[in-house]
Amino acid sequence: MQLDPQGAAPEDLSHAGAVVDKAIEYMLGQNIAPISVASALLGGALGMLARSLDDRAVAQVLRSALASVESGELAEMRGPDAGAARM
Repeated sequence: MQLDPQGAAPEDLSHAGAVVDKAIEYMLGQNIAPISVASALLGGALGMLARSLDDRAVAQVLRSALASVESGELAEMRGPDAGAARM
């Protein structure tokens, strides 16, 4: 796995993201509920992380994701008509 010059992301991350975007588009086109799509992707991602990293590193990835949610970083991705429940 090659890292970018700053060591932040693998070179193929953009390609992987595009493939995932297409998979999401396909599943939604098959009338799979968004929560089912997201749950399946999250389960697959966790499985991939578990096969690639130790538990401590997986926990760090999850803490980072939670921090992004709590800081509001993901709010900009939510459309005005999103059905997400807000606490």
